[in-house]
Amino acid sequence: MSEAVDTETLAATRQLAAEADRVIVKAGTNSLTDDDSNLDDAKLDKLVDDIEALLSRGKEVLLVSSGAVGAGIGRVGNGTDTETVEESQALSTVGQSHLMRRYTESFERYDRKVAQILITEHDLDNPERFTNFRNTVETLLEWGIVPIINENDAIATEELRIGDNDMISASIAIGVEVDLLVTLTDVGGVYTGNPKEDPDAERIEAVGRNYADVEDIVTASSTDSFGGIQTKVRGARDAAEHGIPAIIAGSAEPRVLEKVADAESVGTIFVPINGGLDD
Repeated sequence: MSEAVDTETLAATRQLAAEADRVIVKAGTNSLTDDDSNLDDAKLDKLVDDIEALLSRGKEVLLVSSGAVGAGIGRVGNGTDTETVEESQALSTVGQSHLMRRYTESFERYDRKVAQILITEHDLDNPERFTNFRNTVETLLEWGIVPIINENDAIATEELRIGDNDMISASIAIGVEVDLLVTLTDVGGVYTGNPKEDPDAERIEAVGRNYADVEDIVTASSTDSFGGIQTKVRGARDAAEHGIPAIIAGSAEPRVLEKVADAESVGTIFVPINGGLDD
Protein backbone atom coordinates (compact mmCIF):
# COMPACT_ATOMS: atom_id res chain seq x y z
CA MET A 1 0.00 0.00 0.00
CA SER A 2 3.04 2.27 -0.22
CA GLU A 3 1.64 3.66 -3.51
CA ALA A 4 -0.61 5.86 -1.35
CA VAL A 5 2.56 7.82 -0.53
CA ASP A 6 4.51 9.06 -3.54
CA THR A 7 8.21 8.32 -3.87
CA GLU A 8 9.30 11.93 -3.32
CA THR A 9 7.26 12.29 -0.12
CA LEU A 10 8.48 8.92 1.15
CA ALA A 11 12.12 9.90 0.59
CA ALA A 12 11.57 13.28 2.25
CA THR A 13 9.96 11.65 5.29
CA ARG A 14 12.80 9.18 5.69
CA GLN A 15 15.28 12.05 5.50
CA LEU A 16 13.29 14.00 8.08
CA ALA A 17 13.41 10.97 10.39
CA ALA A 18 17.13 10.52 9.78
CA GLU A 19 17.86 14.13 10.71
CA ALA A 20 15.87 14.02 13.97
CA ASP A 21 17.85 15.51 16.84
CA ARG A 22 15.52 14.27 19.60
CA VAL A 23 14.05 10.78 19.34
CA ILE A 24 11.63 8.88 21.55
CA VAL A 25 11.94 5.09 21.35
CA LYS A 26 9.17 2.87 22.71
CA ALA A 27 9.97 -0.80 23.39
CA GLY A 28 7.19 -3.29 24.06
CA THR A 29 7.10 -6.20 26.49
CA ASN A 30 7.63 -8.84 23.78
CA SER A 31 10.71 -6.95 22.62
CA LEU A 32 12.27 -7.41 26.06
CA THR A 33 11.09 -10.77 27.41
CA ASP A 34 11.24 -14.42 26.36
CA ASP A 35 8.34 -16.84 25.91
CA ASP A 36 8.28 -17.50 29.68
CA SER A 37 8.05 -13.77 30.52
CA ASN A 38 11.61 -13.69 31.82
CA LEU A 39 13.55 -10.56 30.98
CA ASP A 40 15.73 -11.51 28.00
CA ASP A 41 19.25 -10.13 28.47
CA ALA A 42 20.12 -10.49 24.79
CA LYS A 43 17.03 -8.56 23.68
CA LEU A 44 17.61 -5.81 26.22
CA ASP A 45 21.28 -5.48 25.30
CA LYS A 46 20.38 -5.25 21.60
CA LEU A 47 17.91 -2.46 22.36
CA VAL A 48 20.60 -0.57 24.24
CA ASP A 49 23.05 -1.18 21.39
CA ASP A 50 20.54 0.25 18.94
CA ILE A 51 19.92 3.30 21.13
CA GLU A 52 23.66 3.84 21.47
CA ALA A 53 23.85 4.01 17.67
CA LEU A 54 21.71 7.16 17.91
CA LEU A 55 23.43 8.60 20.98
CA SER A 56 26.84 8.23 19.37
CA ARG A 57 25.61 10.48 16.55
CA GLY A 58 24.85 13.23 19.05
CA LYS A 59 21.10 12.65 19.16
CA GLU A 60 19.00 12.87 22.33
CA VAL A 61 17.00 9.75 23.13
CA LEU A 62 14.07 9.16 25.47
CA LEU A 63 13.14 5.53 26.08
CA VAL A 64 9.59 4.48 26.94
CA SER A 65 9.92 0.91 28.17
CA SER A 66 7.23 -1.65 28.86
CA GLY A 67 8.06 -5.00 30.41
CA ALA A 68 7.74 -4.42 34.16
CA VAL A 69 4.77 -6.74 34.72
CA GLY A 70 6.22 -9.35 32.37
CA ALA A 71 9.61 -9.22 34.07
CA GLY A 72 7.84 -9.49 37.43
CA ILE A 73 6.06 -12.65 36.34
CA GLY A 74 9.39 -14.12 35.35
CA ARG A 75 10.95 -13.21 38.71
CA VAL A 76 8.11 -14.34 40.95
CA GLY A 77 7.19 -17.45 38.98
CA ASN A 78 5.49 -18.36 35.74
CA GLY A 79 2.49 -19.77 37.58
CA THR A 80 1.71 -16.45 39.26
CA ASP A 81 -1.97 -15.59 39.02
CA THR A 82 -2.42 -12.13 37.50
CA GLU A 83 -6.19 -11.99 37.23
CA THR A 84 -6.57 -9.01 39.57
CA VAL A 85 -5.31 -5.46 39.24
CA GLU A 86 -3.60 -5.74 42.62
CA GLU A 87 -1.57 -8.75 41.51
CA SER A 88 -0.48 -7.02 38.32
CA GLN A 89 0.48 -3.92 40.29
CA ALA A 90 2.55 -5.96 42.74
CA LEU A 91 4.28 -7.81 39.92
CA SER A 92 5.12 -4.49 38.27
CA THR A 93 7.05 -3.37 41.37
CA VAL A 94 9.14 -6.53 41.29
CA GLY A 95 9.72 -6.32 37.57
CA GLN A 96 10.40 -2.58 37.42
CA SER A 97 13.35 -2.74 39.80
CA HIS A 98 14.79 -5.70 37.89
CA LEU A 99 14.23 -3.92 34.57
CA MET A 100 16.02 -0.78 35.72
CA ARG A 101 18.92 -2.77 37.15
CA ARG A 102 19.44 -4.41 33.78
CA TYR A 103 19.14 -1.14 31.88
CA THR A 104 21.69 0.44 34.21
CA GLU A 105 24.12 -2.43 33.67
CA SER A 106 23.62 -2.48 29.90
CA PHE A 107 24.03 1.27 29.37
CA GLU A 108 27.14 1.22 31.58
CA ARG A 109 28.85 -0.75 28.81
CA TYR A 110 28.89 2.59 26.96
CA ASP A 111 29.53 4.70 30.05
CA ARG A 112 25.97 6.04 29.82
CA LYS A 113 23.81 6.97 32.79
CA VAL A 114 20.06 6.38 32.94
CA ALA A 115 17.17 7.76 35.00
CA GLN A 116 13.80 6.24 35.84
CA ILE A 117 10.57 8.24 35.47
CA LEU A 118 7.21 6.64 36.33
CA ILE A 119 4.08 8.50 35.28
CA THR A 120 0.29 8.19 35.34
CA GLU A 121 -2.48 9.73 33.26
CA HIS A 122 -2.75 12.55 35.81
CA ASP A 123 0.81 13.58 34.96
CA LEU A 124 -0.07 13.88 31.27
CA ASP A 125 -3.44 15.58 31.75
CA ASN A 126 -2.49 18.08 34.47
CA PRO A 127 -0.62 21.04 32.90
CA GLU A 128 1.42 21.79 36.03
CA ARG A 129 2.45 18.16 36.53
CA PHE A 130 3.31 17.75 32.86
CA THR A 131 5.39 20.92 32.98
CA ASN A 132 7.34 19.45 35.90
CA PHE A 133 7.78 16.22 33.96
CA ARG A 134 8.98 18.06 30.86
CA ASN A 135 11.42 20.19 32.87
CA THR A 136 12.88 17.05 34.45
CA VAL A 137 13.29 15.42 31.05
CA GLU A 138 14.96 18.53 29.62
CA THR A 139 17.42 18.65 32.53
CA LEU A 140 18.29 14.96 32.19
CA LEU A 141 18.90 15.34 28.46
CA GLU A 142 21.05 18.41 29.13
CA TRP A 143 23.12 16.27 31.50
CA GLY A 144 23.50 13.54 28.86
CA ILE A 145 21.38 11.07 30.84
CA VAL A 146 18.88 8.75 29.12
CA PRO A 147 15.36 9.06 30.63
CA ILE A 148 13.62 5.68 30.85
CA ILE A 149 9.87 6.19 31.21
CA ASN A 150 7.11 3.75 32.13
CA GLU A 151 3.55 3.91 33.37
CA ASN A 152 3.40 3.79 37.18
CA ASP A 153 1.45 0.53 37.37
CA ALA A 154 1.88 0.31 41.14
CA ILE A 155 -0.47 3.23 41.81
CA ALA A 156 -2.57 3.43 38.65
CA THR A 157 -6.07 1.93 38.89
CA GLU A 158 -8.42 0.50 36.27
CA GLU A 159 -10.03 3.91 35.94
CA LEU A 160 -6.78 5.88 35.78
CA ARG A 161 -4.50 3.60 33.79
CA ILE A 162 -3.43 4.98 30.42
CA GLY A 163 -3.58 1.36 29.33
CA ASP A 164 -0.68 1.24 26.93
CA ASN A 165 2.76 2.75 26.63
CA ASP A 166 2.11 3.25 22.91
CA MET A 167 -0.18 6.15 23.76
CA ILE A 168 2.16 7.39 26.49
CA SER A 169 5.03 7.62 24.00
CA ALA A 170 2.87 9.52 21.50
CA SER A 171 1.69 11.98 24.17
CA ILE A 172 5.26 12.57 25.35
CA ALA A 173 6.49 12.95 21.78
CA ILE A 174 4.00 15.75 21.26
CA GLY A 175 4.41 17.40 24.68
CA VAL A 176 8.20 17.31 24.83
CA GLU A 177 8.50 18.24 21.15
CA VAL A 178 10.59 15.37 19.87
CA ASP A 179 11.53 15.09 16.21
CA LEU A 180 10.79 11.38 15.74
CA LEU A 181 8.79 8.59 17.37
CA VAL A 182 10.02 5.01 16.89
CA THR A 183 7.88 2.17 18.22
CA LEU A 184 9.72 -1.16 18.37
CA THR A 185 7.67 -4.34 18.40
CA ASP A 186 8.01 -8.08 17.78
CA VAL A 187 6.82 -7.76 14.18
CA GLY A 188 8.53 -5.87 11.39
CA GLY A 189 6.01 -3.08 11.03
CA VAL A 190 2.39 -2.75 9.94
CA TYR A 191 1.17 -5.49 7.59
CA THR A 192 -1.79 -6.15 5.31
CA GLY A 193 -2.74 -8.99 7.68
CA ASN A 194 -1.53 -10.66 10.84
CA PRO A 195 2.00 -11.81 9.87
CA LYS A 196 1.97 -14.32 12.73
CA GLU A 197 -0.93 -16.16 11.10
CA ASP A 198 -1.01 -15.06 7.46
CA PRO A 199 2.09 -16.00 5.42
CA ASP A 200 0.86 -13.76 2.58
CA ALA A 201 0.70 -10.64 4.76
CA GLU A 202 2.85 -7.87 3.27
CA ARG A 203 4.57 -5.02 5.06
CA ILE A 204 3.02 -1.61 4.47
CA GLU A 205 5.99 0.63 3.75
CA ALA A 206 4.37 3.99 4.42
CA VAL A 207 1.19 5.49 5.83
CA GLY A 208 -0.15 8.85 4.73
CA ARG A 209 -3.47 9.49 3.07
CA ASN A 210 -4.09 5.74 3.24
CA TYR A 211 -4.45 5.86 7.03
CA ALA A 212 -8.16 4.95 7.07
CA ASP A 213 -7.47 1.86 4.97
CA VAL A 214 -4.58 0.86 7.20
CA GLU A 215 -6.68 1.29 10.34
CA ASP A 216 -9.38 -0.94 8.83
CA ILE A 217 -6.77 -3.57 8.01
CA VAL A 218 -5.22 -3.71 11.50
CA THR A 219 -8.66 -3.74 13.13
CA ALA A 220 -9.76 -6.68 10.99
CA SER A 221 -6.53 -8.63 11.45
CA SER A 222 -6.00 -7.99 15.17
CA THR A 223 -6.10 -10.91 17.59
CA ASP A 224 -5.12 -11.28 21.24
CA SER A 225 -1.53 -11.89 20.14
CA PHE A 226 -1.55 -9.12 17.53
CA GLY A 227 -4.07 -6.62 18.88
CA GLY A 228 -1.40 -4.28 20.25
CA ILE A 229 -0.70 -3.11 16.71
CA GLN A 230 -3.88 -1.02 16.87
CA THR A 231 -2.61 1.27 19.62
CA LYS A 232 0.80 1.46 17.94
CA VAL A 233 -0.85 2.66 14.73
CA ARG A 234 -3.02 5.16 16.61
CA GLY A 235 -0.04 6.47 18.57
CA ALA A 236 1.99 6.88 15.37
CA ARG A 237 -0.94 8.66 13.76
CA ASP A 238 -1.26 11.04 16.73
CA ALA A 239 2.40 11.97 16.36
CA ALA A 240 2.05 12.41 12.59
CA GLU A 241 -0.91 14.73 13.09
CA HIS A 242 1.40 16.99 15.10
CA GLY A 243 4.05 17.07 12.37
CA ILE A 244 6.24 14.34 13.87
CA PRO A 245 7.33 11.43 11.65
CA ALA A 246 6.74 8.05 13.27
CA ILE A 247 8.05 4.58 12.54
CA ILE A 248 6.82 1.16 13.68
CA ALA A 249 9.58 -1.41 13.23
CA GLY A 250 10.79 -4.79 14.46
CA SER A 251 13.01 -4.76 17.52
CA ALA A 252 14.87 -7.82 16.19
CA GLU A 253 15.80 -6.06 12.94
CA PRO A 254 19.61 -5.73 12.72
CA ARG A 255 20.77 -2.11 13.16
CA VAL A 256 17.14 -1.03 13.29
CA LEU A 257 17.70 2.48 14.68
CA GLU A 258 20.89 2.97 12.71
CA LYS A 259 18.93 2.24 9.53
CA VAL A 260 16.46 4.94 10.51
CA ALA A 261 19.33 7.38 11.05
CA ASP A 262 20.69 6.46 7.61
CA ALA A 263 17.31 7.12 5.94
CA GLU A 264 16.99 3.46 4.94
CA SER A 265 13.71 1.61 4.49
CA VAL A 266 12.76 -0.09 7.75
CA GLY A 267 9.37 -0.95 9.23
CA THR A 268 6.40 1.29 8.43
CA ILE A 269 6.84 5.05 8.36
CA PHE A 270 4.03 7.53 9.03
CA VAL A 271 4.19 10.75 7.04
CA PRO A 272 3.69 13.97 9.04
CA ILE A 273 0.29 15.39 8.19
CA ASN A 274 0.66 19.05 9.07
CA GLY A 275 4.37 19.25 8.41
CA GLY A 276 3.98 20.02 4.75
CA LEU A 277 4.69 16.49 3.54
CA ASP A 278 1.17 15.04 3.45
CA ASP A 279 -1.20 17.96 3.91
